[in-house]
Amino acid sequence: MEQLTWTGSLAGLNIIFLGLCVMLALAVAAQIVVSFLPASEAQEINPDGTVARRGGVAGGLNRAVILLFALLILVVLIYIVAGAFMGPQAGIFGGMSQQMLPVWIALILTFAVSIHFKRRLGLYGKLFDSTVGMIGFAIVMFWVFTGVFGGLFDLLVTHDSLSQTSGMKNKLPGTPLRSPDEGEYPWFLLGGDNLARDVFSRLIKGSWVVVQIAPLATLFAFMVGITLGLPAGYYGGRLDTILSFLANLILAFPVILLFYLLVTPEIVLTGIPNYMAVFLFIFPLIFLAVLLNSRYYTQPSFRTPLLIVVLGIVGWLYLSLVSTDGAIVATDTYRIPGLPSMIDLFDIDAGVLVVFVSVVFVNSPTVFRIVRGLALDIKTRDYVAAAQTRGEGPWYIMLWEILPNARGPLIVDFCLRIGYTTILLGTLGFFGLGLESESPDWGSTINAGRRLLSLYPHAAIAPALALLSLVLGLNLLADGLREESLRD
Repeated sequence: MEQLTWTGSLAGLNIIFLGLCVMLALAVAAQIVVSFLPASEAQEINPDGTVARRGGVAGGLNRAVILLFALLILVVLIYIVAGAFMGPQAGIFGGMSQQMLPVWIALILTFAVSIHFKRRLGLYGKLFDSTVGMIGFAIVMFWVFTGVFGGLFDLLVTHDSLSQTSGMKNKLPGTPLRSPDEGEYPWFLLGGDNLARDVFSRLIKGSWVVVQIAPLATLFAFMVGITLGLPAGYYGGRLDTILSFLANLILAFPVILLFYLLVTPEIVLTGIPNYMAVFLFIFPLIFLAVLLNSRYYTQPSFRTPLLIVVLGIVGWLYLSLVSTDGAIVATDTYRIPGLPSMIDLFDIDAGVLVVFVSVVFVNSPTVFRIVRGLALDIKTRDYVAAAQTRGEGPWYIMLWEILPNARGPLIVDFCLRIGYTTILLGTLGFFGLGLESESPDWGSTINAGRRLLSLYPHAAIAPALALLSLVLGLNLLADGLREESLRD
C-alpha cells in the first residue's frame, strides 16, 4: 500500500482552499485598517432599534468577509462529505472523515432537531440565532460526540490506543502498516508516536478523558458554589462572613500550585483527596433535596415519593462514585466500609477521581463568590420582595426566584470554566501528574511528543490542535450565550 497524502484525489480543492484563506486574511486585515479611519457615512437607526447596514468601503468589506468565510466553510464541508464517502481515496482527511461518520450524523441530527424546536427551548434555542454561538456549539459537540462514540463505544478508533505496532515508531501521518492483520485498519492516519502507537486513536481516546472530567467536575463545582453562595448572599451576616473567609482562604493559594499540590503522589497517599470526595460529592444530594423540597413543599403527597426516588438514585450514584472495591476510602493503613462490589454501579480510576476532586475543590470558591455577588444584587429586586410578601420560604426564593434570574452569567461562566478545566487537565497531563503515565489524555500525549518535536512534530501537534479547538469552541459558545442572555 502507498503512503497517503493529506487530501488524496481531492487535491484539486487545495488551491481553492488556500486562495480563500489568503483572501479572507487580506479582507480581515483591510477591515481592521478601515475601522481606524473616520466613517464617511453615518449609521442609520431603524425604528426597531437595530442599526442599518453600513455602506461604503466598510460595508463592502464586511460583506466580503462574510462571503469569503461562507465559501471557506463550504469547501471544508466538501472535504468532509466527499471524504466520508471516499475514505482513504481522499487521503488522510478522507480516512479521518470516514471514521468520524457517526459524529457527523449526530451533529446533523442535533442541529436539525434544535433548529426546528428552537422557539420552545429557551436560552438554548436562542443560541441558534447567533452565528458565533452556533460555531462554538458545533465545535464543542464535535468533541463531545467524538469522546462518547470513540472513548465509550470504540466506534471511531482505528487501533488500540495502548498497543505498539512493529515498524511504526515515529512514522509520519498516512504511513501504511507493513503487514496488517485481516480486518485491521491498514494505515496510521496521523502517524505513530515514539512508542509506535497510533496517534489518531490516542487523540480520540484522549477526548473521552476530557469529556468525562471537565463538564462533570465543573457541574459539581457549581452545585457546591450555588448551595453555599445563595444562602451567604441572601442571609448575609455571620454565615456570609465565615463562608467568604473560607473561600478567600482557598483562593489565596495560586490555582495552579494548589492544583498540583492536590494531585502529587505524596498527598494522594495520605487519603486526603478521598475524604474530600466524600465531603464535596454530598453537595449534589443537598442541592437536589432542597430544590425539590422547596418547590413542592405544599404538595407533600407528591413531594415525599419524588424525594425518595430521586435521592435514592442520586445517593446510590454518590456511593458508587466515592466507593472503591467496597470501601469508600482506602489507604495502606485503614479502610472505611462502602458499597459491596456487587451493587457498586461503576469503578472510577483512582487517578481520575483525584483529578476530579481537585477540579471541584479549586473551582468551587470562585463559583461561590460569583453566586454570592449575584444573590446580593438580585435579592433587592421587586419580584423577590413580592415573593417574600406572598410568604414564600427563603430556599424557595433563593432557588426559584434568584437563581433563575442569575442563569445568564452562570451559564456563560460554566462554559468558560469548562475551558479552564480543560487547560488544567492538559497542563497536569503535560507534567505527568494525576492521570496514569500511559493515559491517552491530550496533555500526556503532547508531553510525550515534545521530546522529538523538531523531527516528528505530528505526535504533539495533533493533540495540541485538539485542545486549542475545544477551548476555542467553549469560548465562542460562551460569547453566543452571553449575547442571547443579554437579549433575554
